[in-house]
Amino acid sequence: MSAHDYDLFVIGAGSGGVRGARMASQAGARVGIAECDRFGGTCVIRGCVPKKLLTYASHIPAEIADAAAYGFAVPEPSFDWPTLIANKDGEIARLEGIYQKLLADAGVTVHPARARLIDNHTVDLGGEQVTAETILIAVGGHPTVPDIPGAQLGFTSDEAFHLDALPRRVAIVGGGYIATEFAGIFNGLGAEVTQLYRRDKILRGFDEDMRDTVTEEMGKKGVHIRTHADPARLDRLGDGTVRVTLQDGGTLDVDGVMFATGRRPNTATLGLENAGVEMTPNGAVAVDAYSRTSAPNVYAVGDVTDRIQLTPVAIEEAMALVDTLYRDNPRPVDHTNVP
Repeated sequence: MSAHDYDLFVIGAGSGGVRGARMASQAGARVGIAECDRFGGTCVIRGCVPKKLLTYASHIPAEIADAAAYGFAVPEPSFDWPTLIANKDGEIARLEGIYQKLLADAGVTVHPARARLIDNHTVDLGGEQVTAETILIAVGGHPTVPDIPGAQLGFTSDEAFHLDALPRRVAIVGGGYIATEFAGIFNGLGAEVTQLYRRDKILRGFDEDMRDTVTEEMGKKGVHIRTHADPARLDRLGDGTVRVTLQDGGTLDVDGVMFATGRRPNTATLGLENAGVEMTPNGAVAVDAYSRTSAPNVYAVGDVTDRIQLTPVAIEEAMALVDTLYRDNPRPVDHTNVP
């Protein structure tokens, strides 16, 4: 029996942290987990799941328009953004409850607190301290915004799920899949959307034929994709309009500006330096193929490692860690050929 309070202490209750905590507990480890926000992490609370619900909603107008061809007489539809957001919130709360129940049923002790490492075995939980033989960092990441004047006038994907109203005109800054998906969401729900990207083609890193096809089809849907367009500043005009001034001097007036310009790991206040945990130049936790950090008993999985930022990847990393530590089946994670 370890002299510590826990065999494993997990910091972060997202997809990777919850899976690691549950499976380790079921394998016989004494497990605690700390979460200072909501349970479910980026995917469940402010990422994949709510985004898909909004994506489904954005398809409805086109389906209604097609209904007549199939013999359905549909009255002129109206759309209410607050209703969509309220129903989305209800579903997210339901899923969060499932995550909490999974932890409870597995016998994991939950600490609703912000965690900070004191050393490689000790975690401070807002005044209370606990110790663990092994610590798992699974705190995920957050959206970033460009360092330009007026950036505070924009919003990120986190805030997009809680807007009071659907902006009539939206500028989306970025060319990755988050920017592109939200361009489709806002466009499908009736907004006039302009996507601004500083390079020559959106979806860098994806298949070239797909990049071209998606760009073409988005244009047919009415999304204005402007490449080689990089905002230099945002200004609020007297009528509430936000003016986007581009690096080339051009301007665009909109009702909302969404930044989808990258994400960074949530490592700033974790006290990783106290535990001897090394980080990469972009602030991610540096790990080996077994998710082990430079501190031998401290591990990290998921977006905080900035390997591949996908929920199933974080879950697999957590499963490999549990196999390695508690199931006598040490195995690395193979990150090749992840779609």
